[in-house]
Amino acid sequence: MSIRIALADDQVLVLKGLRSLLESMHGFEVVIEAQSGEALLAALPNQPVDLVLSDIRMPGLDGIALTKRLRAKRPELPVLLLTTFDDQDLFLAAADAGASGFLLKDISPEDLAHAIDEVMAGRSLLQPVSSGPVRQHYAYHDLSAPVDTFSEREVAILRLLAGGYSNKEIARSIHLAEGTVKNYVSDILAKLETRDRTRAVLKAITLRII
Repeated sequence: MSIRIALADDQVLVLKGLRSLLESMHGFEVVIEAQSGEALLAALPNQPVDLVLSDIRMPGLDGIALTKRLRAKRPELPVLLLTTFDDQDLFLAAADAGASGFLLKDISPEDLAHAIDEVMAGRSLLQPVSSGPVRQHYAYHDLSAPVDTFSEREVAILRLLAGGYSNKEIARSIHLAEGTVKNYVSDILAKLETRDRTRAVLKAITLRII
């Protein structure tokens, strides 16, 4: 079955180009085409969708705000954000909003298709295509990897944290008690020597733990 995609971009040429590109590749079907976050939200109740692909910079409800709304209304729906800006602040905002991925618009068609497949398989793509500015900004690459190793379960939870999932959502997706997930998250933060989930994800990305 084709992956049903909702597109949002305020530039008509970009919107049409994305649709044409996606539908030229096997396995993708664009079912919603919107020029704003508001228009995409309005169309969702009437059309089954598997993934949202949205520009970040749009008038009104932009991609970040759209992602937050979707996380509240449809937490299971993956959101990939596209931008022409290689900006670590946008990356942080996307991570905080709960986006499944953050990609630059100069990504190749093959890499875009791969990114969609990865997100649909439940994997997070929060690392931007060009991660240098993020790594340089946080300088985590200057640190050695944590002494404690990470189990497969901890890596899986880190990836879900990178997708913006709450402890309750993580517990539901990997069939654990919410309290058990909370304990795992506390252990992960301690191992990475960070106090919050966003910084833990950033550090895990720059240290290539996820």
